[in-house]
Amino acid sequence: MAAMSDVLLLVGRLNYVWTNTESLLIYIIAHLLRVEKEAAVIVFLTLNTTRARIDLVERLAKLRSTPTADRKTILGTMARLKKQSRMRNKYNHCIYAFDENGDISSTQLMRLVEDDKRVRYGKVEPVDAAEISMLEQSIAEIADISKDMWTFIKESKYVSGAL
Repeated sequence: MAAMSDVLLLVGRLNYVWTNTESLLIYIIAHLLRVEKEAAVIVFLTLNTTRARIDLVERLAKLRSTPTADRKTILGTMARLKKQSRMRNKYNHCIYAFDENGDISSTQLMRLVEDDKRVRYGKVEPVDAAEISMLEQSIAEIADISKDMWTFIKESKYVSGAL
């Protein structure tokens, strides 16, 4: 069981690092499309899901016009970001179960799983010490991804020159 305030603090940190990191996609989009930041912001905000934004960045990175080194860096970074999106999605699209002391005992995903014979929903997972550790690791990894994205952005001749 985890104290509700501890879990909510971690979820808040998770959302904070995620939002800041996702917003860096604006600069990656500007770099790949060779446009000013203002145009990249419009593209970013027009795509209303994280998945759509990451898909766009990956597809642009795969174009022949993208230098090989940029492609490798961007695709590697997007793979890391997608992996961490699972934790973010879990804690942003779940309900919490509480024990008799008011501590969070588990999460239940608000997602349907359907096969030929039935519909199920809500995978339940405990919020224990191992889960808290994974949440903390995810926050640290997203912060590292953000640092790596900033390094790429700063080293990008096009972006640093154009923006």
